[in-house]
Amino acid sequence: MAHGTIRANTLKTIIPLIMEHFRCSENDALKLFYQSYTGECFSDDSTGLYGQSAIYVFSLFYEEINKKDHGSP
Repeated sequence: MAHGTIRANTLKTIIPLIMEHFRCSENDALKLFYQSYTGECFSDDSTGLYGQSAIYVFSLFYEEINKKDHGSP
């Protein structure tokens, strides 16, 4: 399966999780995700993050956002 197809299928789970946890629209969830470091790594084939489970990728994203919100480096 092509990386783009895998990414698209994984996003079908990640985006609704972001929408639910951050109470935002689909467009806002996509923007939040792709403007994050996690989203950047997810888009980069060389990291292999696209091949991880949606829950794992979401947990990385969630941790990243929480660190930003609480002033952690």
